[in-house]
Amino acid sequence: MSDGSGEKIKKFVFKTKNPIIDGSTPETLEVIIPELLQASYNFYTWPSAPVLAWFLWEHRRELPGKRVLEIGAGTSLPGIVAAKCGAEVTLSDCASLPRSLQHCQRVCDVNGLTGRVRVIGLSWGLFLHNSFNLGPVDLILGSDCFYEPSLFEDILVTVSFLLEKNPHAKFLCTYQERSADWSIDYLLNKWGLRCEDIPLTTLGAESGIDVHELMQDHTIHLLEIAKS
Repeated sequence: MSDGSGEKIKKFVFKTKNPIIDGSTPETLEVIIPELLQASYNFYTWPSAPVLAWFLWEHRRELPGKRVLEIGAGTSLPGIVAAKCGAEVTLSDCASLPRSLQHCQRVCDVNGLTGRVRVIGLSWGLFLHNSFNLGPVDLILGSDCFYEPSLFEDILVTVSFLLEKNPHAKFLCTYQERSADWSIDYLLNKWGLRCEDIPLTTLGAESGIDVHELMQDHTIHLLEIAKS
């Protein structure tokens, strides 16, 4: 659906599968994501984002009160899901891309989260004012951040810095496999991080969703990264 202004509106519906055993109403969550047509990749919802969003939905009872930071948020689907499930969310994108930050705010506005979700500039690999004034973080989110090998170290330097300040926190990220030759193993060791590949075979089963359809025939991984 398009509103005629170069903006395409996508609706994502997260739900539990009928019937509910105790007879209660099935849980449903609706998220509206505006995308900008003919714009850069920041304004498009890539397949990794719904995968991470569904994982968060299936773990929604763990989210209330959690302090969540999404990096490279773009259209912000995972962060918005977390916020609507009760987390205290900060969305971030590159500090030198004001239009991307404006779009993050636009996504908050159309989802009724104005004033409830913070939007900040946070550039990977650069330690500026916002990096030191985030406050405590319990969970860092990222979807398809690892799309360009030249950025891998900047991402992991930033994540390592945030986890050093919040040693209990974890970085939960999805990424689309684009080349078997790409690896972050060396950088994980270099920056004192460990990584666990979380299986996605049962993702969506609670709601009757086909995980392969969700991935749109791509190979998508879910990683949990923490301090070693």
